[in-house]
Amino acid sequence: MTLGAQIAWDDTVLPFQLDESDIRGRVARLDGVLDDILAQRDYPAPIEALVAEMALLTALIGNTVKLKWKLSLQVRGNGPARLIATDYYAPTAEGQPARIRAYASYDPERPLDGKPFDLVGKGYFAILIDQGEGTTPYQGITPIDGGSLSACAQTYFAQSEQLPSRFELAFGRSLDAAGNEGAWRAGGVMLQLMPEASPLLKSAEGEKKRLLKARDMLDGDDEENWNRANILLDSVEELELVGPTVQPTELLVRLFHEEQPRVFDSQPVKFGCTCSEDRVRNSLSIYSAKDIAHMTTPEGHVTADCQFCGAHYDLDPATVGFEAKLDDDA
Repeated sequence: MTLGAQIAWDDTVLPFQLDESDIRGRVARLDGVLDDILAQRDYPAPIEALVAEMALLTALIGNTVKLKWKLSLQVRGNGPARLIATDYYAPTAEGQPARIRAYASYDPERPLDGKPFDLVGKGYFAILIDQGEGTTPYQGITPIDGGSLSACAQTYFAQSEQLPSRFELAFGRSLDAAGNEGAWRAGGVMLQLMPEASPLLKSAEGEKKRLLKARDMLDGDDEENWNRANILLDSVEELELVGPTVQPTELLVRLFHEEQPRVFDSQPVKFGCTCSEDRVRNSLSIYSAKDIAHMTTPEGHVTADCQFCGAHYDLDPATVGFEAKLDDDA
């Protein structure tokens, strides 16, 4: 495979459909995006792994939302890994890249031993969809369950959307011939049984007595098709998921050639943050001058740092809050 072909598939999401099974899916490949996300903060290795998995899930799920929409994933727990948050900004126009950002909050005073997922503890997995100004954001929440973030996502779609889903992910740093760690690479496949009408923006009808799984919603031909596709996906190897020697289209043929896979236009993704000084000022506009005084540093500044990209904002306290003193010439 030529270098150009490798680059062409990096940082993309490829939608596909299995015509024989009535199953839709996505293949995602992230490398530069993941490097950019993880370069923003110096995370310990287990936290890096959680952020990488969450970013990959976000790329796969985010590709299902419409232009100009925003999708957010959050995991909050009572363990050392307190929060993993991601945002997916859909393209503003056809042909434009989507943007992803992510960060994690963790307790550095608590040990980070064991499997990364175990650091989350008990909590919840949430998906939020913002359709834009003038609309009410959609939010769905399910308990942490299943032993991985991808399993939590599967539980979410079964419980909140009644939509059988499967994620198969691989991620990590590449190694050179000497065993030295290099850039991040990640890849994954998402499968969903195609519903008669997508419930993505519908609320769950009510709290269930137990968490639903895909098998709880299937029977007859749907169950047979779903089981067959999952057995085929079970055969995928880690290097096939992350590439770079196996193109996504080649991967689909290897796994699902008897299911008649059909691909659609791929979607490029990149790292992107929406923070700005105007947004910081807007967030401070609810505070009085007295409140702002309590936020002012000994040096006489109001400061703010973006958790996603690390941008630092240094503002004059007299110019923020609803009692701000604006320049007469402004």
